[in-house]
Amino acid sequence: MGIVVERFDHIVINCRDVEATARWYVEVLGMTLEKFGPAARTSLKFGNQKINLRPLGARELDPHWDTGAVEAAGSEDLCFVTSATPDAVMDHLNSCGVVVIKGPVAKIGALGEMVSHYCRDLDGNLIEISVYA
Repeated sequence: MGIVVERFDHIVINCRDVEATARWYVEVLGMTLEKFGPAARTSLKFGNQKINLRPLGARELDPHWDTGAVEAAGSEDLCFVTSATPDAVMDHLNSCGVVVIKGPVAKIGALGEMVSHYCRDLDGNLIEISVYA
C-alpha cells in the first residue's frame, strides 16, 4: 500500500506584506508570531500547526526558496476550527472590523457537522472559521 500521511506539519502562504499579514492572523485568529531560521523568516503558530509566510517575489530574491509552480497571493482557501461559539466568532470578527462575507452557515468538515463563518485576510485568501457541533 505504500505510505499513509498522518497530518499536516505546516503550510505556506504567499503574501504581499509579511508583517501586515502576520499582524492580521495574530489579532484576528489569535495565532502566535514566531521568527525562525538565519533569515528570521516569519511563521504563525497555533495548536500543533504552523503557517509560514512567504513574501511574493521570494524566489527572485533567493533562488533557494522552495515554492509551488505558481506564486500568487490570495489563492488559498483555509478552514480553521475554534472551540468558541458561533455567536462569539461573529462578535469577535465584528470587533476586529473584519467583514463576514458568509455565515453562520452549516457545513460538513473532516469530523462532521460544523457552523462556519467566512471572511478574507489582507491578501484575499478565503478564511473559514468553524465550530463543531
